[in-house]
Amino acid sequence: MTQNCCKRIAIFPGTFDPFTRGHYSIVNRALDIFDEVVIAIGVNVQKRPMFSEEERVTMLGQLYAGEPRVRVVSYRGLTVDVARECGAQFMLRGVRSVIDFEYEKSIADVNREISGLETIMLFTEPMYAHISSSVVRELLSYGHDVAHFLPEGLQLPHK
Repeated sequence: MTQNCCKRIAIFPGTFDPFTRGHYSIVNRALDIFDEVVIAIGVNVQKRPMFSEEERVTMLGQLYAGEPRVRVVSYRGLTVDVARECGAQFMLRGVRSVIDFEYEKSIADVNREISGLETIMLFTEPMYAHISSSVVRELLSYGHDVAHFLPEGLQLPHK
């Protein structure tokens, strides 16, 4: 019998470049449902992130340093493979809009078919639905203060 057999573990994958208040809300709400949430930072060689893999892992590790039920990992490859490695039975996704829902449903169906992994979708709280990492990156690129869009305590590296 494995150590994780009775724990409900969800993997929350994304690039998190950067991690926003919307992401933070999803993780905090998921902790009411799951015993552990693994924030899995996907590394896609085709994307050019603003923050390096190491910077994102460090930022989230510091943000959740006081929460033992949150683990931060980075990965390359298929999310279902890292989910298996982490012992996750569920994939956690945040949904802001109908467009997000359609995309996430398609991915959820494929993931279930190839791995048996169930996807749990949490709708973004309305006050965060307008926030996206891409908008935050654009604001940052023009030197705008983005503190209002980031979780309190998230320390961005100096660029």
